[in-house]
Amino acid sequence: MRLGEVERLRGELAEFVGDVFGSLPRRDQRRWGECYLRGLMLDGRRKSIQPMAERLPDGNMQALQQFVNQSPWDPLPVRCRIARRLSEVLVPEVWVIDDVSFPKCGQASAGVARQYCGVLGKRANCQVAVSVHAATDTASCPLQWQLYLPAEWTNEPDRCRRAGIPDGIVHQEKWRLALSLLDTLADWRLKAPVVVADAGYGTSTSFRLALEERGLSYVLALTGKEVAHVQHAEPHRPAYGGLGPPTLPRYRNPPRALVLHAAEAADGLTNVTWRQGSKGPMTSTFTVLSVRPSGKQSLAAAQKAGGGHHRWDGVLPARTVLVEWPAGEAAPTGYWISNLPVTTPVEDLVRWAKMRWRIEHDYRELKHGLGLDHFEGRTWRGWHHHVTLVTAAQAFLTLRRLDPKVRTPA
Repeated sequence: MRLGEVERLRGELAEFVGDVFGSLPRRDQRRWGECYLRGLMLDGRRKSIQPMAERLPDGNMQALQQFVNQSPWDPLPVRCRIARRLSEVLVPEVWVIDDVSFPKCGQASAGVARQYCGVLGKRANCQVAVSVHAATDTASCPLQWQLYLPAEWTNEPDRCRRAGIPDGIVHQEKWRLALSLLDTLADWRLKAPVVVADAGYGTSTSFRLALEERGLSYVLALTGKEVAHVQHAEPHRPAYGGLGPPTLPRYRNPPRALVLHAAEAADGLTNVTWRQGSKGPMTSTFTVLSVRPSGKQSLAAAQKAGGGHHRWDGVLPARTVLVEWPAGEAAPTGYWISNLPVTTPVEDLVRWAKMRWRIEHDYRELKHGLGLDHFEGRTWRGWHHHVTLVTAAQAFLTLRRLDPKVRTPA
């Protein structure tokens, strides 16, 4: 936005800030929060503190630095209020779990490590955050964030202290971190409609079972390398002969690749259109299977397993698998697993599975428009303050877009 446009929104923005930043105890904190939001929405190549302060008529670099990096205000009540307001207006169809990376130089910034960086498509020095977004086909917004702390940081307490990482923060796998975020949202009395995520989460049996323990429905992507048993397969427990420990139950037949299960159902492919794209309707063909997932992650792992106890791959309940197999393709191009009934309309499963695309729009706006990845501080507190303020700026703009009383620019 140009400066004049941002200035015309100051009345609306002040009302918004008074609501979502109501947990901040001091007036000057709310003032600098409103100032920071205007800086994020204002046009400019960099949305770090110094250039924003220079562009704002009332910008003060020292005050903004102190507000973001040192001030001890708690970002969680702010995010809670944003999440509640957006959920009331947006009425999300799905919650999307994802992780986003931020290339970073040096080793001092909280959570930075050499790890897979999605932005660069390779391992690189970066920070990674796990996020939960509410989404429909037409709008989306982040609900909760947390910076991922790689395992190498756990063994360096001095390094953690210098980066301001709280004592209670320890390394957790990303799927465990995602569950923690979902638990926080549940504490805020927000209910997930359907949880969707990419294969980094969908391939984790532990993650799927944890979602089920929480009573959450899910549609999670798979890699296509997974194996499964037929729906009615039952593990066999050999009779106990009294020598040594009892033999664990095992399947009589090895699991088969999902592509083989899909081939048997190829006659039941259904043509589904899930949304209008920029080049026309988004359409493909799908089928729905009911299989019993195997604890083994791939056919190669199943073939590698020998006899005895190692053949047991877990006794898991039958689950629904959605398969995308476009016409003319030699093999399926997408797989998703769900704990929803196999009788769920295929159109609904496809729409939910494909709704992950929407958060790519989030990331474009958050990064390119609002400076999500422009934070130059090093501390844990500063990073979480910054992403909370970026989330607030995006929430404000999203609420304006969804408000029928607001005139849309030509």
